[in-house]
Amino acid sequence: MFLHLGDGYMIPSKEVVLIGDLESTTSSEITEEFLEISDEEGFIVDYSGGNPRSFVLTGETIYLSMISSKTLGDRVDKFTEENGGY
Repeated sequence: MFLHLGDGYMIPSKEVVLIGDLESTTSSEITEEFLEISDEEGFIVDYSGGNPRSFVLTGETIYLSMISSKTLGDRVDKFTEENGGY
């Protein structure tokens, strides 16, 4: 299964480690520093069209999405429930 991140971009859902809300997590200094370093190192891919609401962490990449973390999480949960896992 693939997780649709918005604007036609998808990633394999089995690669998802964490789905986070960008607004609530960037209030943490540590998270903000992590995202800044990740951006400097080229690990962030922005699929948000300049309006990021959430981020999806995989083993090697952080994807920014314009879709809320709740909606992305619901998509993964729905697929998992319907198929008994990945």
